[in-house]
Amino acid sequence: MLILLTFSQNNLEIFTSRDVDTVLKKIDGSQNIWLRCIHFRDRTGTARIIKHFGLNPSRVNMIFNHSPLGIDEDVEDCLFDSYEILTPQIKNYEFEVARGNIVVGNNFIITFEITELKILSILANNLQKRTLDIPKLGIDYLFYLIFKDILNNYDTVFDYISRKLDDLEDEVLENSGDESTYQRIATMRQSTRSGRRNFQSIKSLMAIMEHEDFQWINQPVKELFNQELVHHVDKLWQEYQSLKVWMSELMEIQRDNIASKTGERINRLTILSTVFLPITFMSGFYGMNFKYMPELEQPWAYPAVICMMALIVIGSIVYAKKQRWL
Repeated sequence: MLILLTFSQNNLEIFTSRDVDTVLKKIDGSQNIWLRCIHFRDRTGTARIIKHFGLNPSRVNMIFNHSPLGIDEDVEDCLFDSYEILTPQIKNYEFEVARGNIVVGNNFIITFEITELKILSILANNLQKRTLDIPKLGIDYLFYLIFKDILNNYDTVFDYISRKLDDLEDEVLENSGDESTYQRIATMRQSTRSGRRNFQSIKSLMAIMEHEDFQWINQPVKELFNQELVHHVDKLWQEYQSLKVWMSELMEIQRDNIASKTGERINRLTILSTVFLPITFMSGFYGMNFKYMPELEQPWAYPAVICMMALIVIGSIVYAKKQRWL
């Protein structure tokens, strides 16, 4: 799916098609545009898009080979950024991750969305409802809006994690959880790693913006990044670290709980085997086939031995309970 958004003064035109050539013919090089390529994995079509915007052909390989997350500075034809963004969608305590690339040129932005990024769809809808500053500030203002919504998205994600950890913490501290509780915490912690890489990428981008020869973001938008997003990133990074520590502590406590329960089970089994050890000895002793065993001739011998075994079992259990072993 290809969605072309063309910005003009107080107007936004949207064109949608699956055909690359049809979309490319609609592009007006004098206008600011945003081209969204959603679930678009046509290598030939991608190459035509890259060529149309005058970008280096190597960008095609970077898009399809899942270039490492971060900013590419080697080829200075555009600002190329790979992303992995945690989304609020979650399944079995594992967050879904939206992956793709953002390409920023002089008057265009292209987003290659391997999985549709919902926050971009919401942003596109919101752009239709308000007065646009993009023609005045430039297409890089849209780049700023994208990153602003990405960071707002993490507020939602982290709020969800906090609420889930509150519930899991109750299970852990009450020692009412089991191995599945530990697994849920571990799964959630592991699935948030993409968020850490995403924050590092955003921090790298903001550091690059400080260079004077960085041509893809103009000064007014740089100031917006510095005034509004730098603090937000630092705040989210600290919150991420706090959540990571919280999850690690809960995992450690739950691991101790599981070890304690396992130890209790082993302790009970040991006590039970100890209780029945004398009975095993007696049954083995009287199971020997010797001719001269006086008890074998006594009519009271069998019930006496049974009673003795019962007394040993009862006495052992009572003693174990007094010692709080059971």
